[in-house]
Amino acid sequence: MTQVLEPPTSTPAPAEHSVVRFVAGLHAALDRLAGASAWAMSVPEQRDALVELARAQARLEELRLRVLVAADRNEAGLDSGATSTAAWLAHETRTARVPAFGDVHLAHALDEEFDATRQALAEGAINREQAGAIVAAVHALTVEHDDLPPGTHAAAESHLLALAGQHDAVALRRLAKRLFEVVCPGSADETEGRLLAAEEARARRIAYLRLRDNGDGTTEGWFRLPTMHASLLRKALEALTSPRRLGEGRIDPESGRKLTAATLLGHGLMDLIENHLDVGSLPGTAGSPFTVVVTISLDTLRTGLGVAALDTGARISAGEARRMACKAGIIPMVLGGESVPLDLGRERRLFSKHQRIAHQQQYDGCAAANCDRPPAWTESHHLDPWHQGGRTDVRRGIPLCPPHHHMADHPQAWNLRRLPDGSVRFSRRT
Repeated sequence: MTQVLEPPTSTPAPAEHSVVRFVAGLHAALDRLAGASAWAMSVPEQRDALVELARAQARLEELRLRVLVAADRNEAGLDSGATSTAAWLAHETRTARVPAFGDVHLAHALDEEFDATRQALAEGAINREQAGAIVAAVHALTVEHDDLPPGTHAAAESHLLALAGQHDAVALRRLAKRLFEVVCPGSADETEGRLLAAEEARARRIAYLRLRDNGDGTTEGWFRLPTMHASLLRKALEALTSPRRLGEGRIDPESGRKLTAATLLGHGLMDLIENHLDVGSLPGTAGSPFTVVVTISLDTLRTGLGVAALDTGARISAGEARRMACKAGIIPMVLGGESVPLDLGRERRLFSKHQRIAHQQQYDGCAAANCDRPPAWTESHHLDPWHQGGRTDVRRGIPLCPPHHHMADHPQAWNLRRLPDGSVRFSRRT
């Protein structure tokens, strides 16, 4: 009997995963763009490309974290002898170990607990730093408070995702300190006030100043201050180094270049020590020559329970506000109150000190959209020009930094449009 031998059948190779094909195609596409000239793009094209590239980067980051969590569950670094997936990743990508471990932690959190945040990152609606801030803030909330009602996690995550549409990761971390207000608004002020008081007590205990003479005519130092005192120092230095006050003093006379922000603050500190301290009365001085606006309700001020807000963006306990209120340099902000003449009509051309404080408190700096100039650098601008019959009223004035004030004063070259939130946007006339 003749035996017919069948040819051996080979096992088909497994189909390449779609993510692997995508990565290969992405590299090929980037190779084709290697010689593209960015300078040949129009300004609108450059703006659009930068925004969309940032969105694409966020979407790629979500995909990378999704693959990372799967690799960690499969112990992807085990075959190479690595002690963990994070250690293997740090070695293979030449990155530091701490960020690599942070990536693994974030990847697990997004996959297991924060699906809404992961989805927002996948859509490019938020970036990796914002996603990390949201995860850290919600975890911190649940660690600090062990008696939160059901649904707290989802409510806190949803609230921070909404804020992420308007704020970067740094601002999100600051706003997250008030997450308790979202989930337990009834007792939020008292709880936050208690936490702030504990923070302030600790800050006083660990405050320090160290100075070291370098032997070359300079002394360098390090310090740690409570937030309240740091806010006073920052306000003073910003006022002393504002562009309008320094003018050409912001330019290095030797190089002709603008001095760095750190150098300007150093000059401001020298000016503060040399010209603005009442040295003759030390140590018996009774207050501070700098003004900080404290927004606090009358009941909170009387009881000492709750929170007060500074115009620097910091928050302090009501007890600290009560202690500082007996010293000079504290102005309670009561917008529209009878004790401060906020509206001056036609009797006065320039805005008063208290009107300018009200503007700075309302806008927290320059009122132009996307401008980050601090309150100390701004000047109050009449929305209704004085020479055309405008009134010097708070509601018809806005704080603008010198460049935006210059634009506002030249309507023949710049359009000024008021936005719903009260800020303004400038656009060049064509």
